[in-house]
Amino acid sequence: MSTTLARRRTTAAALGLATALVLAACANPTDGGTTEVAGTSGAKTKINISPDQNRVTTDKVDSIAAEVPEKIRKRGTLQLVASSGSAAPLTFYATDNKTAIGVEPDIAYLVADVLGLKPHINTASWENIFVGLDSAKYDAGFSNITVTEERKEKYDFATYREDNLGFEAKKGSGLKVTGPEDVAGRTVAVGSGTNQEKLLIEWSKENEKAGRKPVNIKYYQNDSDTYLALQSGRIDLYLGPNPTAAYHAATTGKTEVVGTYSGAGATLQGLIAATTKKDSGLVKPLADALNHIIDNGTYAKVLGRWGLSDEAVTKSDINPPGLPKTNK
Repeated sequence: MSTTLARRRTTAAALGLATALVLAACANPTDGGTTEVAGTSGAKTKINISPDQNRVTTDKVDSIAAEVPEKIRKRGTLQLVASSGSAAPLTFYATDNKTAIGVEPDIAYLVADVLGLKPHINTASWENIFVGLDSAKYDAGFSNITVTEERKEKYDFATYREDNLGFEAKKGSGLKVTGPEDVAGRTVAVGSGTNQEKLLIEWSKENEKAGRKPVNIKYYQNDSDTYLALQSGRIDLYLGPNPTAAYHAATTGKTEVVGTYSGAGATLQGLIAATTKKDSGLVKPLADALNHIIDNGTYAKVLGRWGLSDEAVTKSDINPPGLPKTNK
């Protein structure tokens, strides 16, 4: 995929998502806790943010369930992990401040339905997601994890969503980001250990090679600190998952998405995937379950529920090409 095509695709996705998440009202305690958003047609849609999720469900498929490693089948539960950070609409906490909700848990629950297993969602800090997968504490991660060539050395992936990144700025900043030159000399916050960080570091190096100023990269412990820094002018931009950036911009009205990019770089569409320890025997049933929910329509219902239809994939692939070790 050319640079132009990659940017065109991610820009279109961002525009569709941002439009879908135009805020109409905040949480309403009188109707159980919802956020109301306006879709592209102008009709208002309520997003349920209460602990009583009434999730989309589907039936067990015996032939796919039989592919699950025997140890997990006998246990009867699927130990899943998602990020403990609040990142709506991906994974965040409901109005009770303890129930993990969002598009990632919803897809994980559907996969568990197909496999005939009871899902147990664990939350962990980003780095501990991988520590837990390495030790087999968790069977699979559903946490906006991007396929990268480096990660493929230790993990197996079954894809389920496009990965688009968003540059978020204070509303009215006048900034626009289309490439490395637009962040030269800028102060940009990013999550440590993420593919967003990898891309930003590569852009900074590219700027230096071209005689431009490097990026001043900042790290914060949580999103609230990041957004406080953005509002106070201590940082110019925050680079994170585009769904989170668009949702935050829509629900606060204080920020805006000023640029998007594929999570796999200029020449490849990034992909988000269910992640399991390499050779655990679980990646094929995960992919088969994902393809089943794609085919039966429940996957589309979940993405639509969270305003992420523009990031749908038509097929779950096992270990496809990911973000290169050196992104050029």
